[in-house]
Amino acid sequence: MTGSPYPIPSPQGSTQAGGLGQRRAGASAFGGRDLTLEYDGFRVSTGLTVDVPIGKVTSIIGANGCGKSTLLRALSRLMSPTRGGVYLNGERADKIARKRFAQTVGILPQNPIAPEGMLVSDLVECGRQPYRRLLGRADHEDRAIVRRAMEVTSTLHLADRPVDELSGGQRQRVWIAMALAQDTDILLLDEPTTFLDIANQLDILEVVSRRNRDVGTTVVMVLHDMNLASRYSDHIVAMKDGAIVAEGGPREVLTVGRIREIFGIESQIGVDPVSGAPYVFPVGREEIPREDLL
Repeated sequence: MTGSPYPIPSPQGSTQAGGLGQRRAGASAFGGRDLTLEYDGFRVSTGLTVDVPIGKVTSIIGANGCGKSTLLRALSRLMSPTRGGVYLNGERADKIARKRFAQTVGILPQNPIAPEGMLVSDLVECGRQPYRRLLGRADHEDRAIVRRAMEVTSTLHLADRPVDELSGGQRQRVWIAMALAQDTDILLLDEPTTFLDIANQLDILEVVSRRNRDVGTTVVMVLHDMNLASRYSDHIVAMKDGAIVAEGGPREVLTVGRIREIFGIESQIGVDPVSGAPYVFPVGREEIPREDLL
């Protein structure tokens, strides 16, 4: 691309960007059935079944190595289960043409890397690839959707910057913009806030949450921070040793007993003053009498 077509922001609040920003008429049923998952020859999960709540934000939580990212990779078709299958609208995902699947399910993996020197506008435009013919160029609708994706992620002013010159927070917002430009019903995010400071974590999750509220996009994300998962999720899936040990709303999953089971720690549960959702105060690996905490 020679010179970016996205340098000047449109009026604040504009939603004139093709499909981006328009509430969807339908929804996509999505999940995995009886999944056996292996990674590098090691069996991670056996008999795993998960249904993704449509139109909701779901977070997958659990200790390191419990199988969170492996499950997300299987749902996204980045890896194939050795048994069972992923289903989209009643069809096995591995039987769906790759292009059609990519028009419905988008994935942002951990720590993606852009080609050296690639401009922000070019990277975000890559989100439109599933809608183009071979060697096809961006049309007016593509450019409008790309522009809007950069607007809602506050990256439009970075359009002509090389991705590899950006800060970590800026770079992650650009990758989120690319995922939004793909304009899918379902968006899978693998640890989108890892290595970001708290301000950038909140910025990223606000963008994702707003996308869900405004467009009805189904979001599934792997998060390490229980309190961010609690604040931003409608549904939480908790994993341990490759199995789902709890799922439901934040109040159902984030209890003292469940946190002990999932993470092996004692905790106190309060209330998030912003969202009213549970707020977890980790105490330690051994129970400490409450009077000693005061």
